[in-house]
Amino acid sequence: MDGQVFANRREAGTVLAAALERYKDRDDVVVLALPRGGVPVGYEVAKRLGAPLDVFVVRKLGVPGHRELAMGAIAPGGVRVLNRSVVDWYHIPPHLIDETARQELAELQRRERAYRGSRGPLEVAGKTVILVDDGLATGSTMKAAVQAVRELGPAKVVVAVPTGAAETCASMRSLADEVICARSPEDFSAVGEWYADFSQTSDSEVRELLA
Repeated sequence: MDGQVFANRREAGTVLAAALERYKDRDDVVVLALPRGGVPVGYEVAKRLGAPLDVFVVRKLGVPGHRELAMGAIAPGGVRVLNRSVVDWYHIPPHLIDETARQELAELQRRERAYRGSRGPLEVAGKTVILVDDGLATGSTMKAAVQAVRELGPAKVVVAVPTGAAETCASMRSLADEVICARSPEDFSAVGEWYADFSQTSDSEVRELLA
């Protein structure tokens, strides 16, 4: 495992950018980062590719009483992705899913305003969209992001992460046009294990990197 761990998200972004070299200096490429942790990674990718950067806010739907466990996710445009195996296993009724989604939608809208200010989202129709996060564990958030971005009419959707569970990276290939997992170790259990510094990214850092 030593040598595989990234110092921090910015270093992870430089490693990821090297795997995306063929998208460098193209005017049809945009980088959309999933906040908050995906933004420092996406910043380095966008800088090295010479591509514009924006956020794509997706919110995890946590199981009531087990908030860390994702039963699904929501994204802009009314997209909702459910993890049926989790929903069925915990016997989560529709009204609880709806209530959780309502709460998360309010936070999604707050974050979009906080991160972008008065700027509108980047135009992605007809473009190659590179969706970036700091890693893939269950992948429910990224799956919601891919579905939501598809609604905006891009020419191609690329999922790019520095590290991810091999199984999740493989399953993502049925949704995205291309998947880049720079490192997909077999003994993957959590994204944070593959970073020496995995401290939380702040809202102010997100705003600074976007600016």
